Amino acid sequence: MTATQRRGRRIMLTDAERDAFLTEQRTCRVATVSADGSPHVGALWFVWDGCSLWLYSITRSRRWAQLRKDPRLAVLVDDGVEYGELRGIELSGTAVFVGEAPRTGEPCPELDVPERLFPQKYFGMTQMPHDGRHAWLRLTPDAVTSWDFRKLGGA
Repeated sequence: MTATQRRGRRIMLTDAERDAFLTEQRTCRVATVSADGSPHVGALWFVWDGCSLWLYSITRSRRWAQLRKDPRLAVLVDDGVEYGELRGIELSGTAVFVGEAPRTGEPCPELDVPERLFPQKYFGMTQMPHDGRHAWLRLTPDAVTSWDFRKLGGA
């Protein structure tokens, strides 16, 4: 990650905490920008490979169309109910389209890891089911900001 969190070092997640959090959480919120500059946010399932966030998106979605025109995005993964339990990670950067769209399962070595992790995480399966509607986006973040208010010790 090229950008380092400048404030909140006390509540920042360590690399190991970040990896564990992104592995266990199931839903993220993805923010994209329309041609007129208005934001759009939608929920997606994802997997984290230790370096990149892999998003499996419907190719006929507003998100997909916006990213084709402007690949900048921000992703939020968060958890917690009470203030002292809040924790999360914001990742931002540029989306990269990987594999065919929509994905039909053509050989693509770059997708070996996400297509192993995703069906295990969400379906308890070893093979990636391809529905002819979704395709892969990869976000290797330029900036990562994280927080874990549980580290404040009840403050």
